[in-house]
This record gives sequence, structure tokens and C-alpha cells, in this order.
Amino acid sequence: MVRKRVVVTGLVQGVYYRDTCRRVAREYGVAGWVRNLADGSVEAVFEGEPDGVETLVRWAGQGPPTAVVREVEVREEEPEGLEGFEVRSTAAT
Repeated sequence: MVRKRVVVTGLVQGVYYRDTCRRVAREYGVAGWVRNLADGSVEAVFEGEPDGVETLVRWAGQGPPTAVVREVEVREEEPEGLEGFEVRSTAAT
């Protein structure tokens, strides 16, 4: 099991990025969450089997068809044993 946190910048809010991310994560059996950040970026955590997580990291670099991704920052973290995938509320900071 692996865990990666990504922060995606560009035109990624208001383009169904979070909802599409949730659908793709569920399709590949990846757990975690996604949320908008106050600065206009999107943050997500992907946790699961390495192949599924890498698929989601690659997807994050493209996003849904209406997104314009400029940059993706990826950090490895210790897995927490998350289950399911959720859209979280916008982070204040």
C-alpha cells in the first residue's frame, strides 16, 4: 500500500475536477479524498495499491476535459489505511 498527496494548480476549480477525481478513484479502487484550496488549487490524497495510485497521480496531471493543469506537486506519505474516496469541503488556508 502507498499514499501520495498531490496539489494541482491551474484552472482546476469550477470544472468538475473533484467529482471526476472521485469517480476515477473509485474506478481504480483508490481510497482518499480531494478538496479545493482557498488559493484556487486542488489538493488530493490517494492511497492504495501502487498501480492504482500512480494512475490517479497521472490523471491529476490532466484532470477532466475542461481543466487546465499547470503544475502537480506530489509528495509520498505513510499510508493511514483509508477506505473509500470523498470530496471534502474547501480548506480555508
